Amino acid sequence: MKIKRPSAEQVWKQFEDLAPRLRLSATDRVVYSHLLRHSRLERKLRLRFSIPWLARGVGLCGNSARWAVRRLIARGLLRLIERGKAGHLVEVRLPEEVPAVAAGPNDPRPLCPNRTDHFEELDFLNHPSLRRAIHLRERGLCFYCRGRLTVRTRCIDHVVPLAELQDNSYRNLVSCCRKCNSQKSDLPAADLLRRAPR
Repeated sequence: MKIKRPSAEQVWKQFEDLAPRLRLSATDRVVYSHLLRHSRLERKLRLRFSIPWLARGVGLCGNSARWAVRRLIARGLLRLIERGKAGHLVEVRLPEEVPAVAAGPNDPRPLCPNRTDHFEELDFLNHPSLRRAIHLRERGLCFYCRGRLTVRTRCIDHVVPLAELQDNSYRNLVSCCRKCNSQKSDLPAADLLRRAPR
């Protein structure tokens, strides 16, 4: 789909203002710039790509490129349309189109956690109703040890630690008991799952 080519200079200025606000790493910036160059600056709204193609293009290992794409999706710079064997199909957003920025600081409309048009971008950690949804999804059981949870013993945990991937989406949060949460600490979830009795 062909679209009007944006001014590269204007986009670069907007992105330089936006990147610190979204706390983008150098890796995130490189990956976004590469995807932007191959989509919007080529007058295409959407781009289909594979992680190996992206990793080669930006000089990163595949895992680093994959996590950068996930962080960009979580921050709203990319909108994931489809993911499959053919690769990722994303809509690359210009800085002015990022949902967190488009409303602007003076927009009177509050962030509504019940909106479903940007479900992937909702912050499930900072809204009580969305935290309850995470607990309901696990059906009252700890994600790690499968022990029964109560309101007093349950908590929310990041599968990929917040320091590594600043993602509060429903994909990265689970309901667990306090014991498993303290045992996991900054370990990968897979390590704890291997040790946990099932």
